[in-house]
Amino acid sequence: MKILVDSKELLGPVAVTVAYFVLWYALLFGKQSRTKYKLIAKYKEEGKEFDRYGSNDPEMLAADRAVGNTQEQMVPFLASFWLFAIVVSSFQATILGASYVVLRAIYPFMLGSHLSKVQPKRVFFVTGPCYVIIFSMFGMTLYKLL
Repeated sequence: MKILVDSKELLGPVAVTVAYFVLWYALLFGKQSRTKYKLIAKYKEEGKEFDRYGSNDPEMLAADRAVGNTQEQMVPFLASFWLFAIVVSSFQATILGASYVVLRAIYPFMLGSHLSKVQPKRVFFVTGPCYVIIFSMFGMTLYKLL
């Protein structure tokens, strides 16, 4: 099977990829940094020292988990997304990819601001559909190639 894709057809997938990286770098890393500096100030006010990497502060753990979880999901998402866009449909990939990015943007809110208050059912509201999107794109790509 020969696969040729017009570069104009990839505008949607490129936009989704850029949105994903803006989400990850700007929003999630921003949240992580803001949380760190907020806690440094809070601990200083209380006469304590904040140990960024040795702390078990539930607020810092939640920010770190939001970044880490999104990073863990990055490779499977981008691999399935781009394979699907090139092999199956760039339009469908754009729709599925945009849905995935919106769900990932909701993840920190579902996780909560303190890790100790996390509710697995709320987190599954995001992670479940994200897994379905990834496995669907991989499955449809494999089906198309076979």
